[in-house]
Amino acid sequence: MKNIIACIVTCCCFLSAKAQGYQVNLDAKGFRSGVAYLTYYMGDKYNIEDSAALNSNGIAVFKGKEKLQPGIYILFFPDKQTRIEFLVDKEQVINIKADSSDLVNKTIITGSKENIPYAQYQKFVAGKGKQMNAERKAYMLSTTTADSMLHEKNYNQLNNELQAYRENFMKTNPNAMMTVLFKAMKEAPSPTKIPVTHADSVANYNFYKEHFWDGVTFMDDRIIRSPFFLKKLERYYREVMEPDADKLIKDIDYKLLLARSSPEMYKYLLNWFTDEYISPKYMGQDAVFVHLYNKYHSKGVSNWLNEKQMEGITRRAMMLMGNLIGEKAAPLDLLDPAGKLTPLEGLAADYTIVAFWDPNCGHCKTEIPKLDSIYNASWKKHGVKVYAVLTPEKGPDAVKADWIKFIADNKLQDWTHVYQSVEMEVAERNAQKAGFRQLYDIQSTPTLFLLDKEKRIVAKKLDLYQLNDLLEYKWNKTN
Repeated sequence: MKNIIACIVTCCCFLSAKAQGYQVNLDAKGFRSGVAYLTYYMGDKYNIEDSAALNSNGIAVFKGKEKLQPGIYILFFPDKQTRIEFLVDKEQVINIKADSSDLVNKTIITGSKENIPYAQYQKFVAGKGKQMNAERKAYMLSTTTADSMLHEKNYNQLNNELQAYRENFMKTNPNAMMTVLFKAMKEAPSPTKIPVTHADSVANYNFYKEHFWDGVTFMDDRIIRSPFFLKKLERYYREVMEPDADKLIKDIDYKLLLARSSPEMYKYLLNWFTDEYISPKYMGQDAVFVHLYNKYHSKGVSNWLNEKQMEGITRRAMMLMGNLIGEKAAPLDLLDPAGKLTPLEGLAADYTIVAFWDPNCGHCKTEIPKLDSIYNASWKKHGVKVYAVLTPEKGPDAVKADWIKFIADNKLQDWTHVYQSVEMEVAERNAQKAGFRQLYDIQSTPTLFLLDKEKRIVAKKLDLYQLNDLLEYKWNKTN
C-alpha cells in the first residue's frame, strides 16, 4: 500500500509541475529522513540551487517557479557524500529513482532524454576509471623498466578508449548536450612541428592559442555549469594569453561580443573578467579593468549587480583611471619643508621616481633608506630625480616633525621632499577635486612610480629591486 501511495504522490507532483518552472522528483531507496541538496557546478565548487527534506518513504521534491539554467547538476543525499550527477536542459521535470547500494548502475532517470546517454557514459567512465587507477598504482609500484612500460602502455590504451568513446558520440550525436560538453572539455591540439628556431616556437605558440577554444562556443550557456569551463578560462587568460593589456582587451571584447546572444554566458564572462583584472597579477593589466568599466559597467549592461557592488566597481575604476601605464602622471603641486610650492613638472630628468611614504610606517623605515642607497649607488649618476611625497595616515601636522627628522637622520638631502598642508587638502575637498591618494591609487606605503622625461607613467608599484632591474634594462637597451 505504501508503494502505491508513493507512486500516486509522484504522479500527482509530475502533473502539477507542467505549468511551473522546474521539478526534480527523487525516490531514494535507502534514505528515510534528512535533507537532500540540488546543486550545480560553478567552476570547482558546488552551488546550491534548492534543498528538500526526504519523507519516510525516501521521497523528496525539488521545485521552483523559474526554470533551471542548463548544465550539469549534482544531487547530494543527506549524508552529504553520496551524490548523483545528471543533466538539465530544456526538459525541466526529471524523475530520479536511486538505489544507494549502487548509484552508478541502479539509478534510473526519466523525463529527460539527455540523461539516457549521460548515464551510459557515467557507467563507461566508472569502469575505465577503475582500470586506469589500477594501472596507475601498478606503474608506481613497478620494479623494472619492462613493468613500467607495460603499465604505461595499458594506461594510455584505456585513456585512448575513453577519448574514442567521446569522439564517436560526438560524431553520431552532433546535437546532443553531451556533445557540447565533450567539445568544451577537449584539450587543445598540440603543435606537431618540432621547434628548431625561435620562429618555430612562436609559430607553435600561435597554433596552440588559435586552436585553444576549438569546439567551444561562447553562445551556449550550458557549458558554464560544468567543472571544466572555468579551469579552461583561467588557463587561457593566466597562462596562454600574453599579459599585454591591449591584446587582452581586444580578446576579451571579442569573447563578450560572441556571448551577447547568451545572457548567462555574457554575465558569467563579464563578472569573471571584472574579478580577474580588478586586482591584476601583472603591472599594467589594470587598464583591462578600466576598459571593462568604461565600455560595459558604466553603460549599464551589468544590471544584475546590486548597488553596493556597482559602487565598489565604480570607485575602483576612478582610483585607477588617472594612473594607467603610458598615461601622463597626474600633476602634483605640493609644498617643500620650507613651505614653497614645488611642482612635479618642475623636475627635469629622463626618469623621475615618485615615492609616496610615511616616516611612521614600519615598512617605509626600512625601504626608504634602501631606496636612497640604490639611488646614490646607481641612479643618481644617470640623472634620476626623486619626488618624495609625505603620505601620512594622520594629518601632515601630526607627523611633520617626524618627517623632517627622518629626512635629516637618513641624509635624504638629494631628493625633492614635498607634502600637502591641511589647508590645501580642505580646499581640494571643497572644490570636489580628487586628491593625490586617489589620483595615484595609494593604498599602502611606500608606493613607487617611475615616470619618463614627459612625466608619463612607465611603471608603478614595483619593489626596489624590480625598479632597479627595469632602469638597468632601459639604460643597457639605449647603449
